[in-house]
Amino acid sequence: MIVTLLFVVFALLMIIGVPVGVSLGVAGTLAIVMSNLDTQWFGLLAVPQNFYAGLAKYPLLAIPMFVLVGSIFDRSGVASRLVNFAIAIVGRGPGMLPLVAIAVAMFLGGISGSGPACAAAVGAVMIGAMTKAGYPKSFSASIVAAGASTDILIPPSIAFIVYSILVPQASVPALFAAGMIPGILAGIALIIPAVWLSRRHNMGMLESNLPRPPFWPSLLDATWGLVAPVLILGGMRMGWFTPTEAAVVAVFYGLFVGMCIHRTIKVRDLFLILREAAELSAVIMMVVTLAGIFAWALSTLSVIDPITNAIVNSGLGEYGVLSLLVLLLMTLGMFLDGISIFLIFVPLLMPIANAYQWDPVWFGVLLTLKVALGQFTPPLAVNLMVSCRIAKVPMESTVRWVVWLLASMFMILVLVIVFPELALWLPRYLGY
Repeated sequence: MIVTLLFVVFALLMIIGVPVGVSLGVAGTLAIVMSNLDTQWFGLLAVPQNFYAGLAKYPLLAIPMFVLVGSIFDRSGVASRLVNFAIAIVGRGPGMLPLVAIAVAMFLGGISGSGPACAAAVGAVMIGAMTKAGYPKSFSASIVAAGASTDILIPPSIAFIVYSILVPQASVPALFAAGMIPGILAGIALIIPAVWLSRRHNMGMLESNLPRPPFWPSLLDATWGLVAPVLILGGMRMGWFTPTEAAVVAVFYGLFVGMCIHRTIKVRDLFLILREAAELSAVIMMVVTLAGIFAWALSTLSVIDPITNAIVNSGLGEYGVLSLLVLLLMTLGMFLDGISIFLIFVPLLMPIANAYQWDPVWFGVLLTLKVALGQFTPPLAVNLMVSCRIAKVPMESTVRWVVWLLASMFMILVLVIVFPELALWLPRYLGY
C-alpha cells in the first residue's frame, strides 16, 4: 500500500508539472510518514538527515566546478577558434560543417562534461554558420544537440560523477577511462548519418563557396583550447590532482584563457557567469539531495529486493532483462533528464546488475549511453531544447533528422552490450 502510494504520488506530481526534485522529496517524505505513524515525529527526523547525507559527498564538489567551466568556455571564444581549426583540417564541402560541429562538440566534452553547456557553446557558433552555408535550421539544431550528447561520455562527465556517488564500487577515474572509447565511437556514429543526410538532401551547397581558414594561423588560435583537455585529463592520469581538483584547475585555466589570452571575458562578465553556473548547479544539487530521501524510503520499505527477485526469476534471461531495461530507460529518457533517471533508478537497477554479476563500470557506461540518447530524444531533450532555442525552430521540426542520429548512436549502445571490452579495456589498461 505505502509502496504504491510512493510511486503514485511521485507520478501524479510529475504529471501536474511539479519539478522532479520536489516530486522525489515529497513522495519520499510522505512514504516515510505513512510507514512511521506510530513513532515520534512520524520518522520525519530522517528527512533532514538524508537530505544532508545526499549532499555531503566530496566528489559532488566537482559538479558546480564543471558547470562553471562550461559557462566560462562558452564565453571564452574557444569554440569559434576550434571550429576554424577543424574547418582548416577537413576543408569545405557538403557535410563538412556538420562533421565539424560534432567533432568540436566531442572535443569540448573533454573540458566541461555538460551536454547543455556544450550545445550552447557550439550552437552559438555553428548554427549561424550552417544556416549561412545552406543547411536548414532544424537540421543544424539536431546536429548540435546530438554532438553535444557525447559530452557525458567523454571525460570529464557530470553524469559519471553522479553515478560514482550512487555506486561506490565504480570509481570516477575508472568511469572516465571507460567512457572514452564508447564516446569516440558515438561521435563517429553521429558523423556518418550527418554527412550522408547532407549529401542526400543537397544541403550545404553554398559551403563550397565559403573561404577555408589557413591551417597554421588557425592552429595557433586554437592552441589554448586544445591544451585544456590535455591539462585536465593528463593531470588526473599523472596523479597531479583528483577529478574534483581537476575541475577547479579547469575553472582557473578557462578564466586565464578568456580574460588574459583571448580577452573575450571582462570583469563585468564574471557576475553573470557565476550566477548562471550557480543556478544550474543548485538545480542539479537539489535534485541529488531530494532523491536521497526517495532512495531512503525505497530501502526502508524493502521495495528493491522483491523487484529484483521478480525480474531475475522472470525467465527472460540475462540479455532479455538487459533488453527490457534498455527499452524502459529509452522510454523514460523521452520525459526525464539523465541525472533524474540515475538518481531514481540506479538504486533499483544495481541489485539486478549484481544478481547477473555485471561489471558496475560497464553498467555505468551503458546507462550513460542511454542518457546521452535521451539528451536529444523529444519531447524532453535538454540539448535539443538549447539548440532549438538558438536556432529559433520548434522541436517538432527536428524529428525527421533526429531519428537517423538516434538510430546510428543506438548501434553503439548495442556494440557496448555485445562487446563489454569496448568500455572495460581502457580502465584495465590504465590500472583502475
